[in-house]
Amino acid sequence: MQVSWHEAWRYWLKLGCISFGGPAGQIALMHAELVERRRWISEQRFLHALNYCMLLPGPEAQQLATYLGWLMHRTWGGIVAGALFVLPSWFVLAALSYVYMRWGQLHAIAAVFAGIKPAVMVVVILAAHRLGRRALKKPWMLLLALASFSGLVLWQVDFPLIVLGAGLIGWVVSRWRPEWIVASSGGHAPASVHHREDDSKPLQPFVFDDETPLPEHARFKSGQMFKVLVIGIMCIVVPMAALVLWAGVDHVLTRMGMFFTQAALVTFGGAYAVLPYVQQSAVDTYGWLSAGQMIDGMALGETTPGPLIMVVAFVGFVGGWAQQALGADHLLAGAMLASIVATWFTFLPSFIFILAGAPWVEATRGKVGFTAPLQAITAAVVGVMAHLAIYFARHSLWPLGVDNWPDPVALAIAVVAALLMVRFKWSILRTILLCGALGMATHALGLS
Repeated sequence: MQVSWHEAWRYWLKLGCISFGGPAGQIALMHAELVERRRWISEQRFLHALNYCMLLPGPEAQQLATYLGWLMHRTWGGIVAGALFVLPSWFVLAALSYVYMRWGQLHAIAAVFAGIKPAVMVVVILAAHRLGRRALKKPWMLLLALASFSGLVLWQVDFPLIVLGAGLIGWVVSRWRPEWIVASSGGHAPASVHHREDDSKPLQPFVFDDETPLPEHARFKSGQMFKVLVIGIMCIVVPMAALVLWAGVDHVLTRMGMFFTQAALVTFGGAYAVLPYVQQSAVDTYGWLSAGQMIDGMALGETTPGPLIMVVAFVGFVGGWAQQALGADHLLAGAMLASIVATWFTFLPSFIFILAGAPWVEATRGKVGFTAPLQAITAAVVGVMAHLAIYFARHSLWPLGVDNWPDPVALAIAVVAALLMVRFKWSILRTILLCGALGMATHALGLS
């Protein structure tokens, strides 16, 4: 049994169009579809890939999509999955950026996303519950999740420190008491038999099960890694050299290429960790846009599909427009080109990390010294997702602050979303579309 190319690219395109909710929400979408509904990949393989992506700089959800696409359909599968995760978001942000620069009015669009936000909050809550139920089966794992949550809420610990700390704890425990973290090999059902949690009905087997042998392309080969690294570096160097030769070192497009390549390599901790750096450089150092425009761009990034770091597409567009990248007579063309440059140099390193490193990561499956730290990171991720759920609740239900009553419209939409997904088993896509329509309707009726 194998996933067809047609099924795969259709799913990756769909994911790119509905991937709201930041990395936790996007990972929840992938888990719900690929593990639970479509059963393309097993829980442990999914988490093993996720934990590697959490350690990398860059958008972990996009990297996870690239990884899973590569595992199922080789290099081009990873490229297609990663690209389709980004492209719908880029088209949406480019269109909204044009509307913003021409008219500056986005009230109707904001109304749609105001309806989507409570639904995304519910998606994240359900995802945290599902992942926690599977990952926190041992007391130490529960303690790690609680410590992760407490570190974020009470002490504002940086996300990279949480990941590194969890990984270090997992490594120490694996040397001392590995059974505290890693489940024993006994007691598992055969790979070909899977049951629902109530053991009432057999489920279709996974396409990539825990016991599925690695396909040939997923086996680690040092020569293949070197080849991917060389091609990836050339994909950065050649366009950069072309920009320098065509426009010069000081041109806005060249500076954007250099800056966003640098930013892509220091984005440990996700978009929230790097966006202050992007804001400081784009606003204060280069003057590509104003502080107010940067805030508007971050709001758009929060409420459009795709990784939050796609805000760089807005930064590039506005900067290219304001700096007249291709001259005063070609504002739109210059803005679009600048947005493409910003997006290309931001996301390209992520493809290199995955396509070069994934075979090595697959080779570590089953090795306690490597899997224990990754399973500890999974437990910490549960705490991160719980924190994100509270973050969404605070901003979706209490837009005026927690000292006020919750927004009744947002609360009602959240209740509707929860009922549809839990009670009536609606898909995430149908639920999000309906909630977006409810947001527009309440705006039209003057209720929001």
